[in-house]
Amino acid sequence: MEKSINRRLLLKLLGAGGALATLRPSLAQTSSQAETPLPSFTGPGPNPYWNGVHPYAVYPQKLPLLRMTDRPVQLETPRHYFRTAFTPNEAFYVRYHLDEIPNEIDLSKWRLKLEGNFERPLELSLEDLLTQFKPVSIAAVNQCSGNSRSRFQPRVSGGQWGNGAMGNALWTGVRLKDLLDAAGVKPGTVQIQFEGLDRGKGPENLGSGRFIKSLDLNDPVLEETILAYAMNGEPLPMLNGFPVRLVVPGKFATYWLKHVTWIRALTEEDKNFWMATAYKVPDTPNGSTTPEDVAAGKVKTVPIGHFNMPVRSFIIDPDGSSPLVVGLPVKVRGVAFSGHGKVVKVEVSTDDGNTWRTALLGPDYGKYSFRTFEFTWRPSAPGKYVIAVRATDEKGNTQPDTPVWNPGGYLWNKIERQEVVVLAAK
Repeated sequence: MEKSINRRLLLKLLGAGGALATLRPSLAQTSSQAETPLPSFTGPGPNPYWNGVHPYAVYPQKLPLLRMTDRPVQLETPRHYFRTAFTPNEAFYVRYHLDEIPNEIDLSKWRLKLEGNFERPLELSLEDLLTQFKPVSIAAVNQCSGNSRSRFQPRVSGGQWGNGAMGNALWTGVRLKDLLDAAGVKPGTVQIQFEGLDRGKGPENLGSGRFIKSLDLNDPVLEETILAYAMNGEPLPMLNGFPVRLVVPGKFATYWLKHVTWIRALTEEDKNFWMATAYKVPDTPNGSTTPEDVAAGKVKTVPIGHFNMPVRSFIIDPDGSSPLVVGLPVKVRGVAFSGHGKVVKVEVSTDDGNTWRTALLGPDYGKYSFRTFEFTWRPSAPGKYVIAVRATDEKGNTQPDTPVWNPGGYLWNKIERQEVVVLAAK
């Protein structure tokens, strides 16, 4: 069965490689929705909208998504695509750090190279990955470290994402551990480094024109990490990392490198910009600090890889766009996840967090997946209401009702709220 799946995937992937040769960002066009006026800025207070304030745009292999920037490409997923546990590939958000990204991959020439402190350096074709290694699949949430950054107060610099810099997919590929074993990691290796094909100037004079990240050799996450060649049963969209990307379950997306082409065994700690300078968070229990302590130079920071994604939950429906009616049931629905383990409870409040009731959880697709929830509410009186939602994971972590703050705008997981209006039926 696995071999037949591989053959089908191989045909799709090889076909995709040829078809993608015709796709160019220059063909990207702005959708008609971009003509709709939008508020230019929501500051200095927090962004009040579920998504960030961006125009819709169409890119190859993608539905209209919310475009934050074009160079590098950053596209946010609109709220309504989170009604299901798995995010459609064509709606999955996109986040690049550099502006020169591959538009086509010639699979007859592309190779995954394992080099550095290995006993047997390797060069593997995509067909080698599909035929020589056991395929594995895992459902896992990919979330940008700065998801919901536009909620921070005071506001911080960086991409002003709403909640849509996240997505959940069934990733299929090769265990990283199997690749490392095939190459034979030599004694003295301290980190495994990953590099893809994206390039660009990056921050000036910081040697950051190649996006490179590393994981410690003794990090337990290496056991669960895979090189994915399929996403929800299909080849990865080019903008999501074709032909293979790293999937690091439970960790933020900065470690999920796209278009991975080099894997290196390092004998010294990686000091490149993307490890030593970027993506650092305060070394506090929840990564939070204050602007005053930052200004005073009191804050010690660590790579964000020291943290797993905190537990979160999101209200998808109702979205406040239309009134509810007294006596008519409404389904409060959404998704929840945690980088620390399975979500075991989601609670819903219809009185702004004063009282809570337990929601019905959807299917369990694994501890790193979105978990849907549903709660039926029948409002009994007209007026304005604030619905709130909070999740708890299997390690006992529960969403707080206090915000975090750090200069990078990372690790947001405050309880989400949605205001709705209920009308009388008569």
